[in-house]
Amino acid sequence: MPLVVCPHCEEDENLTGETADGAITITCGGCGAVWERDMTPRCPTCGSTDVREALQAILDKSRGTQLSIQSMKVVWLCPECDAHTLRRYLDSNTPLPPDVMPVDPR
Repeated sequence: MPLVVCPHCEEDENLTGETADGAITITCGGCGAVWERDMTPRCPTCGSTDVREALQAILDKSRGTQLSIQSMKVVWLCPECDAHTLRRYLDSNTPLPPDVMPVDPR
């Protein structure tokens, strides 16, 4: 699912963006439409804006097979669609594991 799609012609690749005053203005190279990107977090499943912020770990191999947290990223969890993951996050008070674990390049 593309992150940004033109609301007029549904183009998702030929788009350019400019940042000014904290807002992102998108221009579609296909039809020429210009719009301000809505930065409100939404659930990708149901589209709800009633989402909760959670931290997800970004892991990397630090030595041999040892994994270490390199950084964190913010993910948005929907109380309806992601209820199990949100409950686990709130109960554990630790970052969520990454979606994909680092693999050995061999």
